[in-house]
Amino acid sequence: MEWVETTAKTIEEAKELALDQLGVAVDDAEFEVLEEPRPGLFGRTRGEARVRARVRPTKPRPKVERRDRRRKGADKPDQTDDAAVAADVDTEAVEAPAPTPKPRAAKTAARKPAKKTEEPVNDANNTPTVEAVAAEAEKFIHGLLGALGLEGTTAVRHDGEDIEVDVDGENLGVLIGPRGTTLLAVQDLVRVAAQRRIGDHTTRLRLDISGYREKRQAALARFAMEQADEVASTGEERGLEPMPSADRKVIHDALSIRTDVETRSEGEDPRRRVVIAPASSAN
Repeated sequence: MEWVETTAKTIEEAKELALDQLGVAVDDAEFEVLEEPRPGLFGRTRGEARVRARVRPTKPRPKVERRDRRRKGADKPDQTDDAAVAADVDTEAVEAPAPTPKPRAAKTAARKPAKKTEEPVNDANNTPTVEAVAAEAEKFIHGLLGALGLEGTTAVRHDGEDIEVDVDGENLGVLIGPRGTTLLAVQDLVRVAAQRRIGDHTTRLRLDISGYREKRQAALARFAMEQADEVASTGEERGLEPMPSADRKVIHDALSIRTDVETRSEGEDPRRRVVIAPASSAN
């Protein structure tokens, strides 16, 4: 979750550049304004806006303190999160006093929850590891392939809290979709399923299928260079078609080495796009 720092004429433009570099939507990022443009003469501004941003850390789901006062099932094993919530609701619904209470049974039922509350819900030693999350993701992918009647192999790499899963096989185009839209949906599905099964809330997962991402990035970089050559030749800026934040980041990165053109993003998702302009237009 490293910070990136950007500068622009306005704070909003600086934030947009930061979002393009991070490759996330505005709701998934947090910002700090380091410097604001200063008002000058005749309504002009002096200086530049400078902000820093990072991917917003995922907050773990708050723990629900369960006060199990049911007379039956006190010794059953722990349930899943969804089942536990349902059990709490059921418990609250049956906590009304019975018409003919039995004092001895009530005392016995009151003692049992006291023993359970002494046991910690989560222990620091039970913190999920990246390896465990990666294993769950790999298991889920193989289950998904089997359900669709497909075959494939997986290769997993992880660095810190980042996990990369590569899937290779025949006839996997159905999992990629037009411009990788299905791939992004499958990626989110795998990430959520793996994190929920293992109780993790911090790891980030990146999925690639049949090398699509690498091929897509190479094609986008070539396309960006061709468009930049046209802009540099004609002196007129050119707006590209709307694309996801990850693709916009590829365009920005590919053209960052050039001094004759500059890039910016404009519009709102899902119609946000990259504009390539001659470098002199910034002056």
